[in-house]
Amino acid sequence: MQPDPVTVDIAWWIPPLVSFVVAFFSSTGGLSGAFILMPVQVSLFGFVTPGVTPTNHLYNLIAIPSGVYRYVREGRMLWPLAILLALGFIPGIVLGSWIRVKYLPDPKAFKLFVGCVLAFISGRMLYQNLLTPLLVRLGAWKKKEEEKLEVTTLEIREFTLKRLTFHFSGRDYSYPTPGLFFPAVLVGVIAGIYGVGGGAIYIALLVTLFPMPVYAFSGALLFGTFLSSIIGVLSFTVLAPLYGDAGMAISPDWRLGGLLGLGGVFGMYLGARFQKKVPQATIKSIIGSAMMIVAVRYIIGYFL
Repeated sequence: MQPDPVTVDIAWWIPPLVSFVVAFFSSTGGLSGAFILMPVQVSLFGFVTPGVTPTNHLYNLIAIPSGVYRYVREGRMLWPLAILLALGFIPGIVLGSWIRVKYLPDPKAFKLFVGCVLAFISGRMLYQNLLTPLLVRLGAWKKKEEEKLEVTTLEIREFTLKRLTFHFSGRDYSYPTPGLFFPAVLVGVIAGIYGVGGGAIYIALLVTLFPMPVYAFSGALLFGTFLSSIIGVLSFTVLAPLYGDAGMAISPDWRLGGLLGLGGVFGMYLGARFQKKVPQATIKSIIGSAMMIVAVRYIIGYFL
């Protein structure tokens, strides 16, 4: 017989308060904040069954639309990139969800995986926003002149199987379509295991491979994350009756996901609205530091 889903016992006002703060800061960089809410649910809320993964996807489904609406309203939705992300994320999410249930049901092994993912993302953030400026001040790194961008609307110049070109802030930006698509498939697999839409992981690859302005891709990242989260919730709903007899709660905690999404709705909208006013380097440094602390704790904890 399939076990009853585990319901997290916590005061109702805590999840929406936490998700509001996380969503506000994360959405300024085009992220939903699910990558931060995962360790919060595991470590603080005590949600350690595979059901935490679709619960995180559920948060994305509720919270993200308000942020997407804001970017669409401002004319800063890069639809071709959003389509490429969705096409890459979706098959990866399905495969990753199966891997999570089949091979990573143990909380200890899952925490090791989460720690490695967080270490990668936070390491990239801290390198860009803390280490590089420090090396510049010490004279060990040559300072690069930062490109000053005027936040304008987006205009698509070309979108084919070979190239994506758009006009933004007075100039054209052009990228190879396959180079944007194939990393999204790999990210989808990782995201399906971790319980996020993939935006947090993809942005680390994006800023490494292609110098695309954050003001241009934020909306597309949120939209791609939203679509992939739909697949994530559906995948775990299908897998629940197949693997539920193994003593695992696989279905999402609908109450917790709803409360997290409630706070995320307002945080996401306000974060997208005030993106142009919030120093993104500072935000990413704070988020990256918090993520690195959690990552180190999870990785060390696996071996102790």
